[in-house]
Amino acid sequence: MNTLLKDVFGFFKFAEGLYAGIRKVLVPPKAYSWQTFIYLSVFSWVLSFFAIGYIKDIIAFFGWLFLIAGTAWYTTEDPLRVPGTFMPVGAVITGFLVSVFAFGNQQDVITPRTIVFWPTISALITAIPEFIEGNDTEAKARIPKPEDRQRIIILVASSMLLSCWIQFYFVMDNWLRQYPSLQADTFKRSTFVVRTIEPVKIPQNGVMILEKLQPLVVERIAERPWSEVEKWLQCAEQRVGTLGKGVIQKNLDKYEEKELWGVEPRVTNTKSGYVLDLLSIWIGPSSNPRGYYLKKSCRIEPVTAANNSENKITVGEIECDLGSKLNPGSPLPQPGGWKVCSGR
Repeated sequence: MNTLLKDVFGFFKFAEGLYAGIRKVLVPPKAYSWQTFIYLSVFSWVLSFFAIGYIKDIIAFFGWLFLIAGTAWYTTEDPLRVPGTFMPVGAVITGFLVSVFAFGNQQDVITPRTIVFWPTISALITAIPEFIEGNDTEAKARIPKPEDRQRIIILVASSMLLSCWIQFYFVMDNWLRQYPSLQADTFKRSTFVVRTIEPVKIPQNGVMILEKLQPLVVERIAERPWSEVEKWLQCAEQRVGTLGKGVIQKNLDKYEEKELWGVEPRVTNTKSGYVLDLLSIWIGPSSNPRGYYLKKSCRIEPVTAANNSENKITVGEIECDLGSKLNPGSPLPQPGGWKVCSGR
């Protein structure tokens, strides 16, 4: 019986100690404390969940302010410094919250601007107390000592430089997503852009344009009467150009670089017929001042075929290369120029 009573009282003592520990953590020692601000932020966010319209935004706004104030207070009571600097880790955490509050949105809480401004905001939060002296009830502005000014300038300038490099990363990432063809040529000798994947040797969008254009051209030439084929080739600049614009608008619509691609044909006579070169021309930035273009050659020849009345007629036959060839510089103009055509 005595053992049972000891176990029961021991359990209650343990529960009492556990309760006291939890109470010490959760209950603020006084009303004016960092815990109060954190609880106010949680309370504000709970209320904003049930509110609607502009009232919801106002309550959420104050919730962010309470969270930032409480976090800043807690992390500055016993500051842990970032190695090699006098920046408190708390300033880094507070700077992140301020950056999310200022530049985040409901769809994306963490945006590129959030990351870009984070180091600079953290440095400014670290520097602000150096310009204030006093206590919780009285404070006044002051000018830091010369040695303090130097380290403040170095910290803020270094953080701004870091922000610039982060911004540079996002700019480059956006360029390479919107202009993927830049990877094949423009940055191949870059000293500041490091490739994390195998470099592209030929611009895939230029290849894709010619691959999509080829069947459209074949459809208009294959098994057509030879006289129609020759008329079509005489107006190839206009007709291939129109087909090329359609291909670019349809397949490159999600890329900003669609405005930097052009399509042109080149037609040359041979002993047996014609050679039609389909060109996708890059007019954007390039390591070559004259740019580059891709070429896919198609051989067009007359062949004899029987029609429905079993009369033999001459029709066009077209055969194109399997791949595209990358050529530096600008393409040569069409020999003899182009015929002015009307209609499609």
